[in-house]
Amino acid sequence: MFNNYLPHMDTIDTGMDTGIETGIETGSKIRAGRYPLIDVLRGSAIIMMIVFHFSFDLTTFGYADFDFYHSPFWLNFQILIVSIFTFVMGISFHLANLATLATKEKTNWKKYFKRLALLGSSAALITISTYFINGDRFIYFGILHFIFIASLFALAFLRLYWTNLILGSGILLINTLYANPIFNHIYLQWIGLMTYKPATDDYEPVIPWFGIVLIGMFFARWAISEGNIRLFSTWQAQSSAAKILKLAGIHSLIIYLLHQPLFYGLFYLVAWLST
Repeated sequence: MFNNYLPHMDTIDTGMDTGIETGIETGSKIRAGRYPLIDVLRGSAIIMMIVFHFSFDLTTFGYADFDFYHSPFWLNFQILIVSIFTFVMGISFHLANLATLATKEKTNWKKYFKRLALLGSSAALITISTYFINGDRFIYFGILHFIFIASLFALAFLRLYWTNLILGSGILLINTLYANPIFNHIYLQWIGLMTYKPATDDYEPVIPWFGIVLIGMFFARWAISEGNIRLFSTWQAQSSAAKILKLAGIHSLIIYLLHQPLFYGLFYLVAWLST
Protein backbone atom coordinates (compact mmCIF):
# COMPACT_ATOMS: atom_id res chain seq x y z
CA MET A 1 0.00 0.00 0.00
CA PHE A 2 2.98 2.31 0.51
CA ASN A 3 5.13 3.70 -2.27
CA ASN A 4 8.24 1.57 -2.80
CA TYR A 5 10.53 4.56 -3.24
CA LEU A 6 10.91 5.88 0.27
CA PRO A 7 13.62 7.93 1.96
CA HIS A 8 15.39 6.73 5.06
CA MET A 9 13.34 8.06 7.98
CA ASP A 10 15.08 7.33 11.24
CA THR A 11 13.35 9.81 13.51
CA ILE A 12 9.90 10.22 14.99
CA ASP A 13 8.08 13.49 14.51
CA THR A 14 5.82 15.25 17.01
CA GLY A 15 3.16 17.93 17.04
CA MET A 16 5.77 20.49 18.07
CA ASP A 17 8.20 20.37 15.19
CA THR A 18 11.78 19.58 16.23
CA GLY A 19 13.42 19.79 12.82
CA ILE A 20 12.45 16.34 11.57
CA GLU A 21 11.96 15.93 7.85
CA THR A 22 9.11 13.98 6.32
CA GLY A 23 8.63 12.46 2.89
CA ILE A 24 7.26 14.50 0.01
CA GLU A 25 5.74 12.72 -2.91
CA THR A 26 7.05 13.77 -6.33
CA GLY A 27 5.44 11.85 -9.15
CA SER A 28 5.95 8.18 -8.39
CA LYS A 29 8.56 8.74 -5.72
CA ILE A 30 8.81 10.22 -2.26
CA ARG A 31 11.87 12.30 -1.56
CA ALA A 32 13.20 13.61 1.72
CA GLY A 33 11.73 16.99 2.55
CA ARG A 34 8.69 18.62 4.08
CA TYR A 35 5.01 19.05 3.35
CA PRO A 36 4.50 22.85 3.44
CA LEU A 37 0.77 22.44 4.12
CA ILE A 38 1.49 20.50 7.31
CA ASP A 39 3.94 23.17 8.45
CA VAL A 40 1.26 25.81 7.77
CA LEU A 41 -1.29 23.88 9.84
CA ARG A 42 1.18 23.60 12.71
CA GLY A 43 2.14 27.26 12.29
CA SER A 44 -1.52 28.30 12.38
CA ALA A 45 -1.90 26.55 15.73
CA ILE A 46 1.22 28.30 17.03
CA ILE A 47 -0.09 31.73 15.99
CA MET A 48 -3.46 31.03 17.60
CA MET A 49 -1.66 29.89 20.75
CA ILE A 50 0.32 33.14 20.81
CA VAL A 51 -2.93 35.13 20.51
CA PHE A 52 -4.46 33.06 23.31
CA HIS A 53 -1.50 33.48 25.66
CA PHE A 54 -1.11 37.19 24.92
CA SER A 55 -4.79 37.70 25.73
CA PHE A 56 -4.32 35.64 28.89
CA ASP A 57 -1.35 37.80 29.88
CA LEU A 58 -3.37 40.97 29.25
CA THR A 59 -5.84 39.71 31.85
CA THR A 60 -3.10 38.58 34.24
CA PHE A 61 -1.49 42.03 34.22
CA GLY A 62 -4.82 43.85 34.50
CA TYR A 63 -5.09 45.27 30.98
CA ALA A 64 -8.18 43.20 30.07
CA ASP A 65 -10.87 41.14 31.77
CA PHE A 66 -11.28 38.01 29.65
CA ASP A 67 -12.91 35.01 31.34
CA PHE A 68 -10.71 32.10 30.21
CA TYR A 69 -12.27 29.61 32.63
CA HIS A 70 -15.96 30.04 31.72
CA SER A 71 -16.29 31.90 28.41
CA PRO A 72 -17.38 29.51 25.60
CA PHE A 73 -15.28 31.47 23.11
CA TRP A 74 -11.99 31.08 24.98
CA LEU A 75 -12.70 27.49 26.02
CA ASN A 76 -13.51 26.48 22.43
CA PHE A 77 -10.57 28.47 21.08
CA GLN A 78 -8.23 26.49 23.33
CA ILE A 79 -9.84 23.21 22.21
CA LEU A 80 -9.32 24.20 18.57
CA ILE A 81 -5.63 24.96 19.14
CA VAL A 82 -4.92 21.66 20.90
CA SER A 83 -6.97 19.74 18.31
CA ILE A 84 -4.77 21.08 15.50
CA PHE A 85 -1.57 20.32 17.41
CA THR A 86 -2.56 16.73 18.20
CA PHE A 87 -3.98 16.05 14.73
CA VAL A 88 -0.78 17.32 13.11
CA MET A 89 1.23 15.23 15.55
CA GLY A 90 -0.55 12.11 14.33
CA ILE A 91 0.08 13.06 10.70
CA SER A 92 3.75 13.84 11.35
CA PHE A 93 4.31 10.67 13.37
CA HIS A 94 3.10 8.54 10.46
CA LEU A 95 5.12 10.44 7.85
CA ALA A 96 8.31 10.36 9.89
CA ASN A 97 8.12 6.56 9.98
CA LEU A 98 7.31 5.84 6.33
CA ALA A 99 10.54 3.95 5.73
CA THR A 100 10.03 1.80 8.81
CA LEU A 101 6.51 0.95 7.65
CA ALA A 102 7.45 0.18 4.06
CA THR A 103 10.78 -1.58 4.37
CA LYS A 104 10.73 -2.81 7.98
CA GLU A 105 13.88 -0.84 8.70
CA LYS A 106 14.71 -0.59 12.37
CA THR A 107 13.98 2.65 14.16
CA ASN A 108 17.03 4.70 15.03
CA TRP A 109 16.52 4.52 18.79
CA LYS A 110 19.36 6.91 19.52
CA LYS A 111 17.68 9.72 17.63
CA TYR A 112 14.26 8.69 18.93
CA PHE A 113 15.32 8.99 22.56
CA LYS A 114 17.20 12.19 21.78
CA ARG A 115 13.93 13.69 20.59
CA LEU A 116 12.15 12.35 23.67
CA ALA A 117 14.83 13.86 25.89
CA LEU A 118 14.29 17.23 24.20
CA LEU A 119 10.54 17.01 24.73
CA GLY A 120 10.88 15.75 28.29
CA SER A 121 13.33 18.45 29.31
CA SER A 122 11.15 21.11 27.66
CA ALA A 123 8.08 19.83 29.52
CA ALA A 124 10.03 19.81 32.79
CA LEU A 125 11.13 23.39 32.13
CA ILE A 126 7.49 24.42 31.68
CA THR A 127 6.52 22.73 34.96
CA ILE A 128 9.34 24.30 36.95
CA SER A 129 8.94 27.81 35.53
CA THR A 130 5.15 27.87 35.93
CA TYR A 131 5.47 26.55 39.48
CA PHE A 132 7.36 29.70 40.45
CA ILE A 133 5.30 32.05 38.26
CA ASN A 134 1.75 30.68 38.53
CA GLY A 135 1.84 29.10 41.97
CA ASP A 136 -1.00 26.65 42.55
CA ARG A 137 -2.04 26.77 38.87
CA PHE A 138 1.34 25.54 37.63
CA ILE A 139 1.37 23.28 34.54
CA TYR A 140 2.11 19.66 35.38
CA PHE A 141 0.54 17.98 32.34
CA GLY A 142 0.20 20.45 29.50
CA ILE A 143 0.59 20.06 25.75
CA LEU A 144 4.33 19.26 25.84
CA HIS A 145 3.83 16.67 28.58
CA PHE A 146 1.09 15.10 26.48
CA ILE A 147 3.22 15.04 23.32
CA PHE A 148 6.00 13.33 25.28
CA ILE A 149 3.69 10.56 26.51
CA ALA A 150 1.86 10.27 23.17
CA SER A 151 5.19 9.83 21.37
CA LEU A 152 5.72 6.69 23.46
CA PHE A 153 2.20 5.33 23.05
CA ALA A 154 1.98 5.98 19.31
CA LEU A 155 4.68 3.42 18.52
CA ALA A 156 2.26 0.62 19.38
CA PHE A 157 -0.27 1.93 16.83
CA LEU A 158 2.15 2.74 14.01
CA ARG A 159 1.22 -0.18 11.73
CA LEU A 160 -2.54 0.06 12.24
CA TYR A 161 -4.75 1.68 9.63
CA TRP A 162 -8.55 1.86 9.90
CA THR A 163 -8.24 0.53 13.43
CA ASN A 164 -6.65 3.86 14.41
CA LEU A 165 -9.73 5.69 13.15
CA ILE A 166 -12.01 3.38 15.13
CA LEU A 167 -9.92 3.54 18.30
CA GLY A 168 -9.44 7.29 18.05
CA SER A 169 -13.16 7.88 17.60
CA GLY A 170 -13.85 5.50 20.48
CA ILE A 171 -11.54 7.45 22.79
CA LEU A 172 -13.37 10.68 21.93
CA LEU A 173 -16.72 9.01 22.60
CA ILE A 174 -15.58 7.60 25.95
CA ASN A 175 -14.42 11.06 26.96
CA THR A 176 -17.91 12.47 26.43
CA LEU A 177 -19.77 9.62 28.17
CA TYR A 178 -17.62 8.49 31.08
CA ALA A 179 -15.86 9.96 34.09
CA ASN A 180 -14.78 8.37 37.35
CA PRO A 181 -13.59 9.90 40.64
CA ILE A 182 -10.68 7.45 40.70
CA PHE A 183 -9.03 9.52 37.96
CA ASN A 184 -9.17 12.59 40.21
CA HIS A 185 -6.18 11.16 42.07
CA ILE A 186 -3.14 13.33 41.47
CA TYR A 187 -1.15 10.42 40.02
CA LEU A 188 -3.90 9.48 37.54
CA GLN A 189 -4.92 12.90 36.30
CA TRP A 190 -2.64 12.60 33.26
CA ILE A 191 -4.99 9.91 31.91
CA GLY A 192 -8.11 12.09 31.84
CA LEU A 193 -11.70 11.02 32.62
CA MET A 194 -11.71 13.25 35.71
CA THR A 195 -14.99 14.46 37.22
CA TYR A 196 -13.72 18.04 37.28
CA LYS A 197 -11.09 20.15 35.56
CA PRO A 198 -8.00 20.51 37.78
CA ALA A 199 -6.65 23.92 38.78
CA THR A 200 -3.87 24.24 36.24
CA ASP A 201 -3.42 26.67 33.36
CA ASP A 202 -2.81 23.95 30.76
CA TYR A 203 -4.30 20.48 31.15
CA GLU A 204 -4.14 18.15 28.12
CA PRO A 205 -4.69 14.54 29.30
CA VAL A 206 -4.21 11.39 27.25
CA ILE A 207 -7.98 11.02 26.97
CA PRO A 208 -9.31 12.57 24.76
CA TRP A 209 -6.25 13.97 22.96
CA PHE A 210 -4.59 10.68 22.07
CA GLY A 211 -7.76 9.90 20.13
CA ILE A 212 -7.03 12.89 17.89
CA VAL A 213 -3.45 11.66 17.42
CA LEU A 214 -4.71 8.24 16.25
CA ILE A 215 -7.15 9.87 13.84
CA GLY A 216 -4.26 11.98 12.51
CA MET A 217 -2.18 8.83 11.97
CA PHE A 218 -5.07 7.26 10.06
CA PHE A 219 -5.60 10.41 8.01
CA ALA A 220 -1.93 10.63 7.03
CA ARG A 221 -1.94 7.09 5.68
CA TRP A 222 -5.28 7.45 3.90
CA ALA A 223 -4.80 10.96 2.53
CA ILE A 224 -1.04 11.14 1.89
CA SER A 225 0.52 7.68 1.77
CA GLU A 226 -2.45 6.24 -0.14
CA GLY A 227 -2.61 9.36 -2.31
CA ASN A 228 -6.32 10.08 -1.79
CA ILE A 229 -5.72 13.81 -1.26
CA ARG A 230 -3.06 15.14 -3.63
CA LEU A 231 -3.17 18.64 -2.16
CA PHE A 232 -0.56 17.74 0.47
CA SER A 233 1.91 16.76 -2.27
CA THR A 234 1.30 19.68 -4.61
CA TRP A 235 0.55 22.68 -2.41
CA GLN A 236 3.30 25.25 -1.91
CA ALA A 237 3.38 28.33 0.31
CA GLN A 238 3.17 31.22 -2.15
CA SER A 239 1.74 34.15 -0.22
CA SER A 240 3.62 36.05 2.46
CA ALA A 241 1.11 34.93 5.10
CA ALA A 242 1.52 31.27 4.14
CA LYS A 243 5.32 31.57 4.26
CA ILE A 244 5.14 33.11 7.73
CA LEU A 245 2.87 30.31 8.95
CA LYS A 246 5.16 27.74 7.38
CA LEU A 247 8.18 29.24 9.14
CA ALA A 248 6.28 29.29 12.44
CA GLY A 249 5.39 25.62 11.93
CA ILE A 250 8.99 24.63 11.27
CA HIS A 251 10.19 26.38 14.44
CA SER A 252 7.12 25.73 16.58
CA LEU A 253 8.90 24.23 19.59
CA ILE A 254 11.32 27.09 20.07
CA ILE A 255 8.48 29.60 19.58
CA TYR A 256 6.43 27.75 22.17
CA LEU A 257 9.25 27.86 24.71
CA LEU A 258 10.22 31.51 24.16
CA HIS A 259 7.03 33.45 23.52
CA GLN A 260 5.74 33.56 27.12
CA PRO A 261 9.05 34.68 28.66
CA LEU A 262 9.16 37.43 26.03
CA PHE A 263 5.57 38.47 26.81
CA TYR A 264 6.24 38.52 30.55
CA GLY A 265 9.39 40.55 30.01
CA LEU A 266 7.42 43.01 27.87
CA PHE A 267 4.66 43.43 30.44
CA TYR A 268 7.13 43.85 33.29
CA LEU A 269 8.98 46.45 31.24
CA VAL A 270 5.78 48.37 30.58
CA ALA A 271 4.93 48.22 34.29
CA TRP A 272 8.40 49.46 35.21
CA LEU A 273 8.25 52.32 32.69
CA SER A 274 4.82 53.30 34.01
CA THR A 275 6.03 53.77 37.57
